[in-house]
Amino acid sequence: MTSGRAPEPVPNEDRAARFRASTEALLEVIALGPEDAERAQKGGADRLELVTDMAVAGLTPSAAVVREVLGATDLPVRVMLRAEDSFRPVGLDGLRSRAADLAEAGAAEFVFGFLTPGGEPDLAACRALAESVPGCRWTFHRAVDHAADPRAAHAMLVEAECDTVLTAGHPEGVERGRTLLRELAARREGPRLLAGGGLRAEHIAPLRAAGVTAFHVGGAVRQGGWTESLDAEAVRRWAELVSSS
Repeated sequence: MTSGRAPEPVPNEDRAARFRASTEALLEVIALGPEDAERAQKGGADRLELVTDMAVAGLTPSAAVVREVLGATDLPVRVMLRAEDSFRPVGLDGLRSRAADLAEAGAAEFVFGFLTPGGEPDLAACRALAESVPGCRWTFHRAVDHAADPRAAHAMLVEAECDTVLTAGHPEGVERGRTLLRELAARREGPRLLAGGGLRAEHIAPLRAAGVTAFHVGGAVRQGGWTESLDAEAVRRWAELVSSS
């Protein structure tokens, strides 16, 4: 990150306008902090997913990191709300409190999702968390891929009030989930499909042809895994691929 005082955070309404004005194709990139955010924007990302601790597929970052990231980029930033390595709504009251704190820090878009003990999307828990940050845009994350019946779970998400669902179509990743992703892309209702989880370059063209327009990458834009810095040139290659396919 550049030295000196951080730039003023961009108002959330300006971030939303930038998202609405973007091209049909969308590339979302996982960021762990402000340096990642700057590099992702330089590479041409359309949106960020901000998390910490990718060793457990992403947990909630601190309010301080949220402020730093919002000061480092004017891209839309979706902040992970996940307290532990689980898809159950454990400690929901605490997570609601953290969500409100993150909103105070400037966050206006979030990523979360829970499953019931029976393996269905826990819509009641999702609504309770969303109510702690009224009016937020949010993504139901890959918990849906671990549902007992993923097809039925996606159908339930029509009622979830999220605008996006992050999915690979299969718990083992996009390579195994391409059939379901194509089915989901043909739907006439429901949240926007954001394809991610083991996404590879060769997946983009056939998924675009099937109607998928939004894609999510993380480790694919880091040369040495999560301990290495995000690679702006790798982001650029993905952005060009997504927009041109």
